[in-house]
Amino acid sequence: MKSIFKWAAIAIVASLALLLATGAVWEQVERRQVAAAYPAPGRLVDIGGGRRMQIECRGAGSPTVVFETGLDYFGALAWSKVMSPVAQITRACAYSRAGIVWSDDKPGPHDALGAAHDLHATLAAAGETGPFVLVGLSMGGPLITTYSGLYGDQVAGLVYVDASHPDQLKRFEAVLGKKSGGGMTAFVQDLGGNLAWTGGPRLVAMAARNNHAESTATMPPRAKEIALAFFATSLRPLAAERDALPETFAEAGAYRNLGARPVVVLTRGKPAPAGELSPAQAAAWDKAWPAMQQDMARWSSRGVQRTVSDASHYIPNDDPDAVIAAVREVVGEVRAGPGPRAP
Repeated sequence: MKSIFKWAAIAIVASLALLLATGAVWEQVERRQVAAAYPAPGRLVDIGGGRRMQIECRGAGSPTVVFETGLDYFGALAWSKVMSPVAQITRACAYSRAGIVWSDDKPGPHDALGAAHDLHATLAAAGETGPFVLVGLSMGGPLITTYSGLYGDQVAGLVYVDASHPDQLKRFEAVLGKKSGGGMTAFVQDLGGNLAWTGGPRLVAMAARNNHAESTATMPPRAKEIALAFFATSLRPLAAERDALPETFAEAGAYRNLGARPVVVLTRGKPAPAGELSPAQAAAWDKAWPAMQQDMARWSSRGVQRTVSDASHYIPNDDPDAVIAAVREVVGEVRAGPGPRAP
């Protein structure tokens, strides 16, 4: 009997090893095929140390609009519905942060300071000199705030798109009575990032092509297809950005004075999905969120906050016209020069 159990255990271990080896080989083949099937739009520019960052710029005119996405695996794809219309107004650039979709990853923390330095180097390598109007979705809000603090002479205006607030984690704890972070979502991200080499996360992404998650429900099908194709390799950098959120918010919090730059803050009108929160907690958070959005508008003497009634958190997908209109407004004010905001 012991001999039978011994050989059964050996067979199970051997089968698992064969499965992992097969998955690892399949994953490497898929990565090569994905890279060939979905080449980076725009350019891959070297920002030093052999690291390449993807950036796509279209259109002509000044100021140049630069799009910064949130804590997701979409990169430049997050702006698929917005990029072309804005490029008809002025120069427009969208890029992917370190490790996301086409851009090379980097060692160390993925915080706001690092993202700002990377974006500055990417724009310089691409020959884009500004002045810039920065547009930030979700976590992209603290990132463009930090960029404005570090490179303020380049930034002429900002558009916050349902952006995170520097005090968000503290507000979350005060309102909900618990700290954010962790939970099942973080566990799955960490597990997926660590097991990406096995092909498992790629299978999950393939199965998710027809889901209706809030983040992708109204995303253009082609953009969603590409983002999911790179999902396995974007997972670890995404988790690194999540882990750096306390540092990112603290860094952005030091640069809340935007002076007299024109600023538009767009806020979702639909309630946030409960996710891992109870209905009561979700309702409490939905009351706290608008207050933080209004506070961001006060960072500039020419700031304004508007609610997009028919949009979820992903306003660029749900109501791209609202984002385009806000960008057009800020670009127009930058071109008009200093002065009070038009009524």
